[in-house]
Formats: sequence, C-alpha cells, structure tokens
Amino acid sequence: MRELTTLATMAGLPRPTRAWCGIAAAAVAVGVTELVAVPFGPQADARTAVGSAVIDATPGPVKEWAITTFGMADKLVLSVLVLAVIAVLAAAGAALQTRKLPVGSVVIVAGGLLGCAAVLSRAGAHAADVIPALAGTVCGVAVLQFLLSGRITDAPETAGGDVDRGRRLSLAALGVLAAGGVAGATGAALSRRAASVSNDRTAFTLPRVDVAAPPIPPAVQPSGGGLPSFVTPTADFYRIDTALSVPQVARDQWRLRIHGMVDREITYGFDDLERFEAVEKVVTLTCVSNPVGGNLISNATWTGYRVRDLLAQAGIHSDADMVLSTSHDGFTAGTPVEALTDSRDALLAVGMNGEPLPTEHGYPARLVVPGLYGYVSATKWVVDLELTRFDRAQAYWTKLGWSERGPIKTESRIDVPRSGGEVTAGPVTFGGVAWAQNRGVRAVEVRIDPPGGQGDWQPAELGASYSNDTWRLWSIDWQAREPGLHTITVRATDNTGTVQTPDRADPVPDGATGWHSIVFNVT
Repeated sequence: MRELTTLATMAGLPRPTRAWCGIAAAAVAVGVTELVAVPFGPQADARTAVGSAVIDATPGPVKEWAITTFGMADKLVLSVLVLAVIAVLAAAGAALQTRKLPVGSVVIVAGGLLGCAAVLSRAGAHAADVIPALAGTVCGVAVLQFLLSGRITDAPETAGGDVDRGRRLSLAALGVLAAGGVAGATGAALSRRAASVSNDRTAFTLPRVDVAAPPIPPAVQPSGGGLPSFVTPTADFYRIDTALSVPQVARDQWRLRIHGMVDREITYGFDDLERFEAVEKVVTLTCVSNPVGGNLISNATWTGYRVRDLLAQAGIHSDADMVLSTSHDGFTAGTPVEALTDSRDALLAVGMNGEPLPTEHGYPARLVVPGLYGYVSATKWVVDLELTRFDRAQAYWTKLGWSERGPIKTESRIDVPRSGGEVTAGPVTFGGVAWAQNRGVRAVEVRIDPPGGQGDWQPAELGASYSNDTWRLWSIDWQAREPGLHTITVRATDNTGTVQTPDRADPVPDGATGWHSIVFNVT
C-alpha cells in the first residue's frame, strides 16, 4: 500500500516541483561534503577538486577564451558554472524519477563518484579523502528520497488538492536548499580558516636587502590623470593561474627541490635561503593571455634571492637548456636556463611591494623572471626545479599548444580616454603604458584620426625610463576641436629599434600583437 501511495504521489507532482527537490538534494550533497571535509583538509574538497579537474581537462583554446573573456573573474565563473551544471543535472534527474526508475538518485550517486575520482586525482590525495564526498552523496540521496516519498504531501489536503501538496513540497525543498547552502558556506569558511597561513605570513619579516633596487624617481609618472601608478598596488596586481583554491603553504613546510641534470641534488628549506644575498628588483610581469589593450600586466617591487645563486649550488650540466618548475598544486612551467642564470637576475621572490608575498601571489615563494610571459616563468608556490631539456619535457601550457619560449613582445596600451568615452572640446591629455621587458621602451607615438580622416603620428611624452624590465608610462596633450567620433591609436618602439607591429595576432601561441585603438567622442 505504501508503494502505491508513493507512486501516486510522484505521479501527481508536477515535474518542476520534482526538479526543485532534485536541486535541494544536490545542495545538501554539496553542503555536507564541504562540511565533512573540514577535518580532512583542502585536499578532500570535492567541489574544488572537480573544478580543478575541469580546468585540467579543458582544451587550450577554450581556456584562452575564458581568460580573455572573463579575465581575473575566470575562477569565479568556473565555480558558478560547476554548481549550475550540478543543479541542472540534479533537477533533470529528479524530474524523471519514479519508484522503479530512481533517475535522480542515480545522478547524485554518479556525481558523488565523479567527486571521489576528482579528489583522488589531485597530488597528495589519500583514500580517506573521499569520505566527505561519500557522506555528501548518501545524504543527498536520502534527502531526495524523503522529499519524493510522499511523507510531506500526505498531510490532510485542503480544497486546493494537488496545488497545496505541491506548495508544501516546494516550501520543504526550499528549506532543505537553504540548509544545504548554509552547510556548504560554513564548511568552506571553516576549511579556509583551518588551512590558512595568514598567521604564518603575518609573522614573517622580509630579509634585510643586500642589493637594493634603485630609487624610483617621480619623473616616471608623466603628466595627466587617469594613468596607472608606476608601481601597481598589490591589491590591484593582476592574477591569472590555474589554482581554483589558493594553495596554503607554511614556511616551515616549504621545500625547494633542485634536481635533474645537475651535479648534486639539493633541497632548500626556507631558513636555508638566508645564506644567499637578498635582492630587490622592480619588474613588470605580463600574462601571455593579455589581449591587445588588456590589463593583464602589472609592475611591482620584488624581494628575493637570485635563482642563479640557488642553481649554482647544484651544478648545472652544460647540455641542460630548460628548468621545469613545479608549484605546490602541480602546475608546471618551462623556463630557458639562460633566463634564470644571466644578468637579468631572475628571483625566487618572497616579498612584494615591501611585504611578504600575498598567498594568492605565491606565498611563501615564487619565481619572477624579467622578460618572459608568466606561463613560462612566473610559477607561484614553487616547490621544485628540475634541470632538463625542451626536447625531453613539456610544461602545462606548452602541452596545450603554447610555444616553448615566451619572450614578451613590444606592446602599448591606451588608458585615457576610455573606449566610447566623451571628451569635452578644449585641451585634454591622453595617456597609457608601453612595455618591452628586457629591452625597454625608447619611444611611443600616437595617432588621432578625426571623423572621416586620418591623422599623423605624433611623439608622446614619456615618463622617465626606470629600467628595461619595467613598463613605461606615456602621455600626450591634444586640442579637441572638431566634434564627433575620433580614433586614437598607439604604437611603441623598443630600445633595439623594433617598432610594435600593426599585425593582429591572438595570444595563442606566444602573445598577442597589434596596435591598440579606441574610439571616443568629442562633444
């Protein structure tokens, strides 16, 4: 008799109501997983593991599209997308569930097993780390079975009949959904607090600098408002990496292993770095995914140790031409040996803008290599340096189609005026930045095209040149007279005499090219 009642109950409920129950059950599954994962540590977080697995499995062009489209919000978008897919699948499964065909339950179980597989695929995972995902799966299935069992809708009916039954079930599902959300948020917050190295970072004092960076003269900042500051505030520094959850590595746990084509393998602890000279350098970093005119470029003052000093202790074989660096979360980058051993002073950085590295920028240690795009050089949370060869090993992005070596190209950007902005007739000042790391910028030219015509190239005023490893700010004064739409275009010339190419190229495989142009309106 109970089975007949359950069948009748399911049959009498509209599919949207059952779908809503599926979403609620999935929320409980995810929430319980997050909550139970707290004592197991970050490696047991199935939601993050699934997101990371998605990142790893995504084809290179799709990743590039995501970075270009969403920029530094790409991880948030991915997290929302993963949760949305879970909700859609759970809703569809529950809408089709019957007593004989428990489709919704099967979907939740399948999701739980995928979560377990994702957890086990991460570096350093143990069998016990799947317990939270299994617990969440059991709870999710139990909640779905309860919601669709008829126990809620079997209450005495009013004149509304099925309408009231559906309303009661929808309200119950909403309560369950809220509970799952609270459990998930609580679990995520507790996990972050338990794993956080913020206290470790706060207790760290940067080493006394032995080789200080030259003072930054005020003249690096040309006249005109709206330009970025020469040194990017840490909070505004761009962040692009593959870490869905920021790795938390304490100094006493950190080790840097140097091995491969060396005379002797060496492992450094954090305290071992004190015997090397501490160096301070101002270096501009650029992401290879930065589109023409993009903002995935920033400049900072870095404190750290010369990588060449650390490598020298190991003795590099003469035929080694690449250093494969690995981060705590398994990301890899392949850097030419010469870029880590020549006079550009590539750093194992431990400080940024006078403070310990923020965790999202690599605390406790990362690589900073002037002149190369980040995908081949700027490994955060770095724990391993393997001396090898480009014909023997491939790094994360090169496996996906990017070039092996990533020298930064000569590029420039317009910051003022903004695209589509309005400019009042009269004297105005435009400006932006130009860069050619490891070569430096010699000149910047600007062309302002009036409505229906083409202007002449004019030299821009340059801020003082600080070094070849940093960007250079530019500005130009202009008299806005003719009303209507105008186009401003910029191009840079580096210190080798190479003029920025007008040829447009996508970021893949070795960086975008082309002149940056924007349209503005004179009123």
